[in-house]
Amino acid sequence: MREQNLGSGYKMGMSRVLKALAVIGNFVNDVLSFVIFSILDILDMILCYVYKVIDFFIEAEWKPCYCSSPKEAITSSSGKILVSEKGESKKIVCLTSTKLQLEEISDTLYTRPSLVSEVSKTTVKELKRRKINDTTTVVASINTATVMSTFTVNNTIVEMLQEKIGAHKSHPIPRWSDCDCDTCNSWSSSCKDTLFVHTDGPKDKVGDDVLFIHGFISSSAFWTETVFPNFTKSTKSRYRLFAIDLLGFGQSPKPHDSLYTIKEHLDMIEKSVLEEHKVKSFHIVAHSLGCLLALALAVKYPDSVKSLTLLAPPYFPTPKGEQATQYMMRKVAPRRVWPLIAFGASLACWIKTYLIKGFCCHTHNAAWHTLHNIICGTAGKIEGYLDIVQNKLTCSVNIFHGQDDELIPVECCDHVKNKVPRANVKVIEKKDHITIVVGRQEAFARELEEIWNTSKQKGTIDHGLRLHVSSTTELTFYTDVDWVGCPVTRRFTFGYCVFLGDNILSWSAKCHVTFSHSSAETKYCGVANVVAETA
Repeated sequence: MREQNLGSGYKMGMSRVLKALAVIGNFVNDVLSFVIFSILDILDMILCYVYKVIDFFIEAEWKPCYCSSPKEAITSSSGKILVSEKGESKKIVCLTSTKLQLEEISDTLYTRPSLVSEVSKTTVKELKRRKINDTTTVVASINTATVMSTFTVNNTIVEMLQEKIGAHKSHPIPRWSDCDCDTCNSWSSSCKDTLFVHTDGPKDKVGDDVLFIHGFISSSAFWTETVFPNFTKSTKSRYRLFAIDLLGFGQSPKPHDSLYTIKEHLDMIEKSVLEEHKVKSFHIVAHSLGCLLALALAVKYPDSVKSLTLLAPPYFPTPKGEQATQYMMRKVAPRRVWPLIAFGASLACWIKTYLIKGFCCHTHNAAWHTLHNIICGTAGKIEGYLDIVQNKLTCSVNIFHGQDDELIPVECCDHVKNKVPRANVKVIEKKDHITIVVGRQEAFARELEEIWNTSKQKGTIDHGLRLHVSSTTELTFYTDVDWVGCPVTRRFTFGYCVFLGDNILSWSAKCHVTFSHSSAETKYCGVANVVAETA
């Protein structure tokens, strides 16, 4: 008895020590994170001006920056967007056809609250207040009858839209601060303005099509070097497999003037896969960031998607009173130095491209805009996407998540399950954001094959039955049983079919839920089942 008390006391003491260590560890992580990211914010701000000066001397022009002051944009009833700054006349930035692009641009691109930014804003406001009497503001007049609304647009977005509308090509020769490698620039010499698509399977369409969409700072190699080699020959003979490099990643185009909005990503997927290969219906397999594009694609083509497989979907329901984009940014990039994957995400999200080019390798421009405009920018749309998937899509929805995922917590798949109750959720033990596929590619290939085969069987439910003219209208049924027929459970199996004349109406074959003591009992059970069906 005394030993038991000592053992329980020891366990309680150890649990208290572990809790205390966890509290201390969290405190140290918070302090270090605050100090390190404050230093990075200051360094990033300094480098911003350094890069501007170097741009001016080397390129003879300022490069647009997201820390620049916003411009005031006014939409007119004619559908044109006019922009003005203090001391400037209003000028056309974009037309109605491009207006939707502004709605797809996340405010997190140029609004990322931090101690340094708040201090700098306060300082600027104080200086403006003191010099307000000495400052004159010149704003060109505009017919107020034509004005519809006013909003602010960041200078960088204005400049990039001007390039697109004015049909100005981005610099044919990379700037001094851009990557000059073949990976980043080989696409510019190609006459095809489409995504890089790795295709596997039969050349002619003989079965179903499958679209694979990779995650953030990745490429089609995430699928082609892991899952593709592990598909069976039968699968490769029946399915056309398409693994794409998203716009700005891998071997796909990396236009400097692109804002990498969800519309631009979807347009390129449609152009490069659906139209190029005449894909009418397809399965989707997506990872992380790709899940958001997969949901948007499924919502756009609800009748074409046969199955939807999402790996680590980043879905965080936004609390009331919170701004969806900012809340998503804080969840995926919490400004913490530990765990390391969260530190990397925080660097990519909070620190502008000047410090993050090495981390994002050859995709710094695409990674920066895609992270903000897709991951953060669609935060307010995901709930609507999931509602449409639940109510309008009839395909199967399957979710895989690593139990040890430190970037996208496993709770995200529970949030998706709450919105789409029919979704099949599988949490993989001892796997994280990457090893959910890498390291278990053979098992994942088998799981995908099962999903596709099952969805193919479910896909015949709405085909219906043809009823032909028959010489008789008698209702006839046939039944048969096999005592201890199941080789695994030794339960009896039974089946039946019901005919109206020469037309079959219904049929069934399955294993019974209970054991039977004799073959006679199984026959009576079989007859009872078919009678219940026809009653």
